[in-house]
Amino acid sequence: MTNLQKQFIVLLIVFCPLLANAQIKYGADAPEIALPAVNGDTLKLSSLKGKVVLLDFWASWCAPCRVANKGLGKLYSKYKSKGFEIFGVSFDKDKSDWKKAIAKDKITWLQVNDDGGWEAPTAINWRIDAIPTSYLIDQNGKLIAMDLAGKELEKKLKEILED
Repeated sequence: MTNLQKQFIVLLIVFCPLLANAQIKYGADAPEIALPAVNGDTLKLSSLKGKVVLLDFWASWCAPCRVANKGLGKLYSKYKSKGFEIFGVSFDKDKSDWKKAIAKDKITWLQVNDDGGWEAPTAINWRIDAIPTSYLIDQNGKLIAMDLAGKELEKKLKEILED
């Protein structure tokens, strides 16, 4: 085996696991999430089929996430009656911090918690390595966009829900 072949094998060993861990692709079915809500009941992402869903990964200690909550509140109020839902997934390890943030940010949309932080099964399954991270899911449960915010998100919601 030549030196070049050995180097190629080493590169494959190093980079293949990284490629396997790439973000979920557009057009793919949204993997199921079933986690406890604030009241302790289990909420499932799949129960929202038929609606356009913004899946929002966040945590109370994430300042950009908290700022984003304000903008999401406005969009949620505007589009909820047209079939839009937000499914917030918190990675807070301390559920009391999570609940305080929900109250302080006046969050009225669906919230669940996976208290394992970055090692939470949901974070691993969805390959979340930074927050805030969000996915837009169509009425059929397919991923159609990632990390849309502000005017971009509103434009996409208008396109889907007002046509």
